[in-house]
Formats: sequence, structure tokens, C-alpha cells
Amino acid sequence: MSDSSPARAAAPVLDVWCELQCPDCRTALDDLRALRDRYGDRLELRLRHFPLEKHRHAFAAAQAAEEALAQGQGWPYVEAVLGRVEELDREGEAFLIEVARELGLDAEEFDTALIDGRHILIVDADQAEGKAIGVTGTPTYVIGGERLDGGKSQEGLRERIEEIADRLLAGQEA
Repeated sequence: MSDSSPARAAAPVLDVWCELQCPDCRTALDDLRALRDRYGDRLELRLRHFPLEKHRHAFAAAQAAEEALAQGQGWPYVEAVLGRVEELDREGEAFLIEVARELGLDAEEFDTALIDGRHILIVDADQAEGKAIGVTGTPTYVIGGERLDGGKSQEGLRERIEEIADRLLAGQEA
């Protein structure tokens, strides 16, 4: 899931392998918000899906996030679900549809998307790519070819991401 636009084609990319039922990913939200605030359109932030088997609703949540993106509310939806991972754990797909309704999205279309699996290929592709580059947990960040594992600790990661982003952006200006 990308918040990119054609004008941002040259922006450095921060891929964030994330899982919407992951408490560590919820913790990472503050860092992601700070990065979006600091860099705006100068850094392309891409949410990549990496549902973990230990979370039974994570795969459906990833598909729901793609449906939210299709309806124009990708990041608000992701933030709403991550902010309430305990509810997702308890209520599953009903919660995903409820969040869609709260955000004014077409909840019936969400239900249909979860049934027909229209976003499965996107989720599967993200997960396969993550495994291919060594992602084992969430959140995991990749920027400038460097992989940073946030599942072990978030400590100092935002600063490291900013160092890399600043270096990449300085290289663009040279």
C-alpha cells in the first residue's frame, strides 16, 4: 500500500513491512507519523503486508487495508485498526468492517472484498517479497537498501531512518 503519487516518483522509498494485528506495529505508528510529518512528499512511505501466522485475523486485515486504499482511505484505515489491535484480536472480520463503516467507507464492499479475495494477490506478493529479503517479523523497515528490524526494538530506529533518508535526499540535490 503506497501513498505515492506520480509527482513523487523520485522520492526515496521507505518500505514498512507491517501486520495490522501486531502490537509492535501499533507502537511504530508514532514514528511513522513523525516521518510523514517531517518529510511529507519527499519520502514515499509504503506499507507492505506481512501477516504473521500467530495472528489469525492478520491476513484478512491486510486485505481490508487494500480495500480501504481502493476506497481512498488507506492510511486512516490502517491507523484506526492498528490503534485497536485488541478489538481486532477479539472480533476479527466484523471489527474490520465496523472500522470501515466508522470511516464512512462502503462496508458492504469491504465484506464482499473479504469474501471474494480480490486483494489476496497483493498481500501474497508483499509477504513473498518480504520473505525473500529476510523479513521475519514486524515491523521491518527497508530504506536505501538497508533493513532495520523493529520487531526486536523500536529504540533508535526513527533516528536511523532519518539519517538514511537525509543522506538519500542530499544525494538527490547534489
